[in-house]
Amino acid sequence: MPARIEPATPPFGEDISRPLDRLMKGKPPLRLFTTLARDPRLFQKFFAGGLLDKGNLNIRQREIVIHRTTALCRSEYEWGIHVTTFSRLAGLTPAQVQASVTGAANEACWSSEDQLLLRLCDSLHAHSDIDDVLWNELRKYFSEEAVIELLMLAGFYRTVSYLTNGLRMPVEEAGARFPA
Repeated sequence: MPARIEPATPPFGEDISRPLDRLMKGKPPLRLFTTLARDPRLFQKFFAGGLLDKGNLNIRQREIVIHRTTALCRSEYEWGIHVTTFSRLAGLTPAQVQASVTGAANEACWSSEDQLLLRLCDSLHAHSDIDDVLWNELRKYFSEEAVIELLMLAGFYRTVSYLTNGLRMPVEEAGARFPA
């Protein structure tokens, strides 16, 4: 299925090329980024909302939330980018990568902290909320600031999923595909 909107093509202005160069580190920019580059204001807003920097979460925690959220939203594009780019750095096993799409939160491949993150994603996806029991469990592992970041992270990647799905973004050539 073709993309609904074609990406912008280089050359880009400084307001687009500088963030792309910093993020892509010499690799060609992702189609999502060049599509957003059609409107410099939207591009800047998107990049200002990203949470891939050093924050209150480690890379494993961050990627579990991103993998699960994009899988629940059926964004194969974004899930595949994160699997390809970050799953090994995050220490995710092939079984965990698959379980992020097909498994329940209590799968044996996950630690108790990982299961808690998956339950958070599942609850936010189903109810746009978390109950007091889950909140209290999260607070045993995470600071208040980290919980805020978890909520923002899941919300941001739900937005990314809306973009990639609504625009019919084709999976990047190097992107992983959902397990069968």
